[in-house]
Amino acid sequence: MSATSLLVPAAVNGVELGIFVFLFAVVTVLGFVASRWRRAASLDHLDEWGLGGRKFGSVISWFLLGGDLYTAYTFVAIPALLFSVGALGFFALPYTIIMFPMAFVVAPRLWSVAHRHGYVTPADFVRGRHGSPTLALVIAITGIVATMPYIALQLVGIGAVMRTMGISGEWPLIIAFVILAAYTYQSGLRAPALIAFVKDALIYIVVLVAVIYIPIKLGGFDAIFGAADKKFASTPETTDGVLLGNAQVLGFSTLAFGSALAIWLYPHSVTGLLASRSRDTIRRNMAALPAYTFVLGLLALLGLMAIAAKVTPLNANGKPDANTVAPLLFDKMFPDWFAGVAFAAIGIGALVPAAIMSIAAANLFTRNVYKEYLRKDASPAEEARVSRLASLVVKAGAVAVILALDPQFSIDLQLIGGVIIVQTLPAIVIGLYSRALHAWGLLAGWLAGMVAGLYMLYDTANATTGKAHFGGPQYALANFGLDTKVTIYTGVLALALNLVVAFVVTAVLRVTRAPQLEDATAADDYEVEAAPAHEVAPMPATVEEERRTVTPT
Repeated sequence: MSATSLLVPAAVNGVELGIFVFLFAVVTVLGFVASRWRRAASLDHLDEWGLGGRKFGSVISWFLLGGDLYTAYTFVAIPALLFSVGALGFFALPYTIIMFPMAFVVAPRLWSVAHRHGYVTPADFVRGRHGSPTLALVIAITGIVATMPYIALQLVGIGAVMRTMGISGEWPLIIAFVILAAYTYQSGLRAPALIAFVKDALIYIVVLVAVIYIPIKLGGFDAIFGAADKKFASTPETTDGVLLGNAQVLGFSTLAFGSALAIWLYPHSVTGLLASRSRDTIRRNMAALPAYTFVLGLLALLGLMAIAAKVTPLNANGKPDANTVAPLLFDKMFPDWFAGVAFAAIGIGALVPAAIMSIAAANLFTRNVYKEYLRKDASPAEEARVSRLASLVVKAGAVAVILALDPQFSIDLQLIGGVIIVQTLPAIVIGLYSRALHAWGLLAGWLAGMVAGLYMLYDTANATTGKAHFGGPQYALANFGLDTKVTIYTGVLALALNLVVAFVVTAVLRVTRAPQLEDATAADDYEVEAAPAHEVAPMPATVEEERRTVTPT
């Protein structure tokens, strides 16, 4: 999306807009009502405002995590990628299949130690586990920065819907996010948790109708894949098609694997996990959430259906905007009233994760920057107030990301964020199992991975948009002097360097007998099912103080 004018349909469809506004109004009311839903006496505590009281059961957690992980990425970005390049867009299916077994193993341990110690953010855990406020600070900043492109992706999705309905300019998007900011500020995590029920109901209705009704109108899936194959065969590009080329296999597989490594490191994913009331709740959800992957696979086919339906993307800045293909498909194939329902599903599907992401990023700032370095004696009420204000700033930052980056596909916004956030994996994931890596080694590895990742992103050109930098998350191996067209996910390359540096520096520190920073956690902290009821204590000034304040069960 750009501040420059957009070529949009000539007239606003009143029926579509009316249905969209009505459903948007319903979720707005729910957002404000959520402040009184399953609440404690006050929301003036991060446990209540930022984590919903840490008491969401299996059903609420399923909807919350589904709303958290399946976003405008699902409804807009994946179909746009399938429409443009074909089979490569299906990387999202293996990615969302393997990420749940990974989380099944790791997430319960994170929940247990966070429950025992009152951790609110992943950086809180890093602070306690590795004994380094500096390492916790860089983890927090990394989480905030990586979240910005992901929120920006939600803005892109809403903008695509607005343009399809014939609404030009930025003011509708601004109004939507002002309303989002208002009910998020008031209700915290309860707002997206409650709205997620409506969002998922709309998505399932739209998907079931779309995958039955649209193929019937287009002559079946054989005709749909035939039309897609014909389109890709007629282009001069060698990287598109309904099947992967040999040069794409490594890029496809590393993109799926790297994305799976990254997704549960995002602050909003951790927030959804920590809001669950038990380890068993998390395990049950890791077993049930793959149902969303089935829906994602069906949604991806919308990109190929748009080819068969001869959908022409709207133009933005003089070039086709593939993000509009799914909304345009709905506009063309559905009656106006149901197209309005579909547009509302996309819009609400973007607002729910945007709210969770802004809350998670705000909690990172409050706990690991404001509390740690600016106001060590901040009260729980002050922490909640600062987090509310910070959530507003985060949303504004996401708009700046859209203006600064112009990737070829909107999904690149999320994948660029993945390159950044995956650099926190050694400190968080390895830290959940072992103290084999020294905090200083982790810092050195993070710095090496971050510098390398950002350089490779900067060094990636975008031939379609004409930009020389930040053109996407796939790095060409030809840049290393190899005579090949093979690419690899930038995040995987940067993480590999991160790990090598972390282990080498740690080995040097062990040989030189550098001091080992103290661990505030104990072995049984990672297995506890539940601790006695308590409020989240202010972040201790030292890990020694934290160790004294924790009472094992």
